[in-house]
Amino acid sequence: MQNQPKFIPLRSSEFFPDQRSARFPVDGTVPRLDNAALDAEQLIPGSYYLTGKHGAVFGNDLPFPMTREVMNRGRQRYNIYCAPCHARVGDGNGMIVQRGYKHPPSFHQQRLRNAPVGYFYDIMSNGLGAMPDYASQIHPSDRWAIAAYIRALQCSQDPGLCGAAVPGQLPPAEENGIKVPATSYRSPAAMPTPGGAK
Repeated sequence: MQNQPKFIPLRSSEFFPDQRSARFPVDGTVPRLDNAALDAEQLIPGSYYLTGKHGAVFGNDLPFPMTREVMNRGRQRYNIYCAPCHARVGDGNGMIVQRGYKHPPSFHQQRLRNAPVGYFYDIMSNGLGAMPDYASQIHPSDRWAIAAYIRALQCSQDPGLCGAAVPGQLPPAEENGIKVPATSYRSPAAMPTPGGAK
C-alpha cells in the first residue's frame, strides 16, 4: 500500500529522469480559469484581459498595443477557427454554413458594427447560441487578436467605420477604441496570404 501507482505532489518519482513527479504543462497548453498556472497577465480571473469587460460593460479597447504582428496573428487564427462558419470576409456564409449548419450573423450588420471588441472576445470565450465556446482551443491573446481582425474586416467593408480619410490608409481609430497606427496597418485585402498565393 505504500507504493501506489499515483504521484503525490512534490514527492520524488523514479519514473522521470529529473525525479520530479510534478510536471510542466505541455507546450501550447491553453490556460483555463481553474487551478492551472496562469501567466502574469492572467492572475486576476475577473480582469479585462480575461473577460472583455470593465465591470459589467464590454470594453472597446485592446489590452495590448496593436501591431502588424497582432493583426497577422488575428487573421491567421480567424481563418483557422472562424472562417469555416463566418467566411473569410465575415458575411456568415462559410463552407460549413453552405453545407447546412445554422447561418451566423454577418459581422457587417449595423448591430455588430456597433459592438465593442470586448463583445467579440466574450462570445469567443463563452459561446452564444449555436456557436460553441473556444476558451479551451484559443489562447486569450489570440482571441483578442481575432477580435481586432474582426474589426478590421468590418472596416474593409465600411471605411467610415474606422474614420479612414485616405483609401487604403487608416488613421488611429480612436472612436472604436482600437488605436491602429497608420504605418502599421494595411487593409485585409492588401495583406499577403499565409504561405504565398495559391
